[in-house]
Amino acid sequence: MLILEIGKLKTELLEKYIFNSLSSNRDEVVIRGGVGLDCAVMDFGGDLIVTSTDPITGATKNIGSLAINVSVNDVSCQCADPVGVLMTVLIPPSATIEELKEIIEDANATAKKLNVDIIGGHTEVTEAVNKILISTTVLGRVNRDVMPDIKKVKAGDVVAVSKNVAIEGTSIIANERDDIEEVLNEEDIKFAKALSENISVLKESKLASKYGVKYMHDITEGGLYGALWETGVAVGHGLRVYYENIPLLDVTNKISKFYEIDPMKLISSGSMLMIFDKDKFKDFKEETEKFGIKVTDIGEVIEGKDTEVIAYDQILILSEPSSDELYRVLA
Repeated sequence: MLILEIGKLKTELLEKYIFNSLSSNRDEVVIRGGVGLDCAVMDFGGDLIVTSTDPITGATKNIGSLAINVSVNDVSCQCADPVGVLMTVLIPPSATIEELKEIIEDANATAKKLNVDIIGGHTEVTEAVNKILISTTVLGRVNRDVMPDIKKVKAGDVVAVSKNVAIEGTSIIANERDDIEEVLNEEDIKFAKALSENISVLKESKLASKYGVKYMHDITEGGLYGALWETGVAVGHGLRVYYENIPLLDVTNKISKFYEIDPMKLISSGSMLMIFDKDKFKDFKEETEKFGIKVTDIGEVIEGKDTEVIAYDQILILSEPSSDELYRVLA
């Protein structure tokens, strides 16, 4: 009997038990979900409909906001404008109505901020869960002409990330672990917790659509290394990334050393992985700076199939990511 590992299902198992079991029936479906492809895209004769779904399983704080952001971030990868969110909330009998109320208010405030409506869903008390579990499905729209064209990715293109790597994981750990006071001072803890307010990538997605972005991938479970490996699979090219160029906050470094985890493998919603033509990336970077959004060139697309990280004169060849480092800290 196969024992499943906590976290994302392995690619081999996804292909064998999920993707290979699904049929293709509708001509309206333009893009289906896959490794490194977070969204499905449908064409209803006008703008394309982009949809994605995600659960919140690791965190217990700010999960209403997280639930909205992670799904909206996924459709942002296709430069889509999020329109509506379906929200499923499973509640253990031990939970209170006050907890549910707080989650919904949190989710609604985030939806309002992102200009997306919570249009429906399902709420149920069940013994099948031991903590509140939320899953959201977002529907967005996008004009075909502004969608990233993965077929245009070529050697020499810039690989970049927005904001800082591992900010979601940093925020979750700061909110969830009581012993965080042993490594961070009061000001650092406040800063780390507040990073949860910066996990939307909608703004950089909208700006990227103006500069011919070829591919985008929200950095979630598995962290930057996981997202890089999935990107290489999706675009069909090798990637070369320079470790010293990767933007990482000081509080993230402190947390990583204290809990003995690799920040490059820590969940990182709020940081978008992007591929641009060199010249267009320069213009995009100048535009994002006007809006106070940091964007960093961390490497390039290369010939071949390997995704490699150059670190301290050594070459690390990335492989399929294992369980996210977050689960080790929260275990």
